[in-house]
Amino acid sequence: MSKQPRHRPQRSFADAKRVIVDCELDKCVHCGQPLESSQTWHMRKYVQTMKAPLFVAGKSKKCANPDCSHSGQHYHASGVLRISLPFSTYGLDVLAFIGWQHEHEHKQFVEIQQKLNERGVLVNERNVGKLYRQFLALLGGRDERVERRLTATAEEHGGLIWGLDGLQPEGHGTLLYVLYEVLSGTPVTALQADHPTAKELVTWLNPYSALPFAALATLSDGEDTLMAALKTCWPDAPHQRCQEHVLGNIAAGALKEDSRLRKQMGEDLGGLAKVPTQCEAEASLPTGGPAEPAPPFCPPLPANEMRP
Repeated sequence: MSKQPRHRPQRSFADAKRVIVDCELDKCVHCGQPLESSQTWHMRKYVQTMKAPLFVAGKSKKCANPDCSHSGQHYHASGVLRISLPFSTYGLDVLAFIGWQHEHEHKQFVEIQQKLNERGVLVNERNVGKLYRQFLALLGGRDERVERRLTATAEEHGGLIWGLDGLQPEGHGTLLYVLYEVLSGTPVTALQADHPTAKELVTWLNPYSALPFAALATLSDGEDTLMAALKTCWPDAPHQRCQEHVLGNIAAGALKEDSRLRKQMGEDLGGLAKVPTQCEAEASLPTGGPAEPAPPFCPPLPANEMRP
């Protein structure tokens, strides 16, 4: 029997929460005209996180201005990089957990594998080692491959858009900050730190602000230290808040009120009798008596008419 080729297992999770990430950019970086949604997913995959599996998809936008030098240019949703690395089916929080357990808790890979399996993350010992090496590479900063992508992106678009995000993984003692380039969707570097100040973030970002590429814009959530660090490193670049975080903040009040109304309705309507099923209703009908006449037939109205 011939040896079967090795391949990456394709996992799917029927109950995975769907996370659809839209492109954060509103305008074309070349002509300044509003971007249009392409109504397509430029990527989709299942991602295992420390909390639960996710189905993640990124929706791109495109420039529809026929006079633009980059008409038809697609801009991808770089927000997916805040969930997992490109081509990876494990969340950044899983990488951070592995790094913390190995470096600070001094756990072996097989022990980390057991901890992850207990939390519902499907992974073997070999892949724990691979994920740890990815974590180290991310902390190590840019390499030749990343530099080539940054150079090609800067030549194509006339500059770069820098995004910065911080997350605190479950079971992890420090925050993980990730710097990525938005237009190319490239994770550039990461920093493990315990609530760093803006000055400490600036020290970390300085080698990247010194690169010979124009900064077209910066992107982050509303955390003051992140915005201050980006403004210090790239003072002339316009800053945009991440739409996902903005919409989440806007919806927070409505979701809280919705939860309160749901609870109140449950209390008010909880005493009503349960609606019987068809079998229960038929069982409750008297037997042996004359059948009730069927209701008169009413033909349906045309679609463009309404009953008064």
